[in-house]
Amino acid sequence: MDVIEARSLKKAFGPVVAVDNVSLCVKKGEIFGFLGQNGAGKTTTIRMLTGVLIPDAGTVRICGTDILKEPLEAKMHMGVIPENGTVYADLTAEKNVLWTAKCYGMDRKSREEKSQEILARLGLEDRKDDLVRTFSKGMRQRISIACAIVHSPPVLFLDEPTTGLDVLSRRLVIDTVHHMNENGSTVLITTHNIEEANTLCSRISVIHKGKIIGTGSPETIRKEYDTSGYLEVSFAQNISENMLVAEGITRAEPHGDKWRVYAEDTDRAIKDLARIAEQNNLKILSVATSTPSLEQAFIEMTAGAS
Repeated sequence: MDVIEARSLKKAFGPVVAVDNVSLCVKKGEIFGFLGQNGAGKTTTIRMLTGVLIPDAGTVRICGTDILKEPLEAKMHMGVIPENGTVYADLTAEKNVLWTAKCYGMDRKSREEKSQEILARLGLEDRKDDLVRTFSKGMRQRISIACAIVHSPPVLFLDEPTTGLDVLSRRLVIDTVHHMNENGSTVLITTHNIEEANTLCSRISVIHKGKIIGTGSPETIRKEYDTSGYLEVSFAQNISENMLVAEGITRAEPHGDKWRVYAEDTDRAIKDLARIAEQNNLKILSVATSTPSLEQAFIEMTAGAS
């Protein structure tokens, strides 16, 4: 089942086309990443998906509900954490969460219990009675998240939720995303942090200059766009580059106290290294194979689409 379904979205601001024919389908239970450079069109797309912006063309359905025709019903299915938090600085942390819960129609007992639970999970239990304007950026972002998830939404949108956060706040945000997903929420997260997309998401779409240029699992995209493989091998003895010459090895170069050996077929390269070591009476201390880099794949994709 597609919980988030966008078809042929377009949005222009004057002569600038920010989003150009973007389509997305996010299945129930996924953590879906929307990856792109700053200015690629991520936030504009999120604003159309959540009903903040009306698209020039295209349709959006959230849990089967057309957000243009029935915006209130569609928004009741979602929690939204925008790039810039929308919490009220002159309310306490707890009152922000309680007020949001009331807007979603939760009864007093439920919203008080849920507020306590979420503030504790996000490490803010001791600051619940403090005004939000006294909080750091990371703490304000945690309050934004608390407000977005207080009603246990089936769909959660996060627009670059960890940008500029300290290590503790970032960890708490990521842990909360996992917790919500494990408890049934489908998550769409925009980011330009490639490592974050790699560790969080089961599928990603890459947007570049307003267009989707690739969709798939991080592993699939890595393999499709970055085929370079190498081995890192360490020997007990000092060796020279000309000792690492073999048909299965395309090149070798020193890398700290190891050698980085490049090959199209890593299995054949490992066998060549074993043969070279035996012939030259060398002792291999370690061998590690690389995995294709999502970062390099992203660079290849965006360069090819420029």
